[in-house]
Amino acid sequence: MVERRLEREKDPGMEVNEFLKLRTAFIRRHYDVGASPFWEIIRKIEAEEEPYEPPYSEDGGEPAFMSEWTDARTSLDVLGATCVSILSDTLKLYFMTWERQLGIECQKHLPKEFKKGFVNGYKACYGQLLKTDWSDCPADWDIIEQVVLARNDANHAKSIDDMRLEHSSNVREKHPLPLFLSEDERRVLETDQAEDYAWFSLSLVVTRDNLLAAIEQVEGLAAWMEDQMFEVKYGHR
Repeated sequence: MVERRLEREKDPGMEVNEFLKLRTAFIRRHYDVGASPFWEIIRKIEAEEEPYEPPYSEDGGEPAFMSEWTDARTSLDVLGATCVSILSDTLKLYFMTWERQLGIECQKHLPKEFKKGFVNGYKACYGQLLKTDWSDCPADWDIIEQVVLARNDANHAKSIDDMRLEHSSNVREKHPLPLFLSEDERRVLETDQAEDYAWFSLSLVVTRDNLLAAIEQVEGLAAWMEDQMFEVKYGHR
């Protein structure tokens, strides 16, 4: 361990995991700071606080400030989608940086695996390199894969007249209960009513809780890989 620590001190640029953690810390801060004003708008509307005090009405029409409430919710959805996109890029950069540091070309040697996505490709590549089947890795690969799938779906809107983000059908086939869901839809899918919603599209909703859960898995994977990647780098494997 002392020998490896000295090697790292000679090559500080190799602390790839530290750079990943800087990026994930930024994602957390970005979400919390960005979400705050929208949650405050929602809170004030629901509490009927100034400047969202509803005018007196007896017509029983649409609730006051419905458009403002909807805009705030949509803004939260867009913010969450942006954060999960940055997280996906962070994961890819982590893989690519170690690829460059080790002087290997994963995609060149495993093109078929990369056709299934970069997560599948790098998982196969680094699995061979580290001589692991990943069973001893604490990270949840299903969640890690969903980070990238959510990023892809968030960047491909379905309709010009609707800001709602949706999971693609192939995501639902592989992950019947996706991580990035609204709490209402999750409750429905966890009950006996799930079959009634089999043909309905699922909203792609990145909440603070499911974003933090995804970040935790990405950080866990990188932390687990780091020491082993150093062993490869310095010839201990």
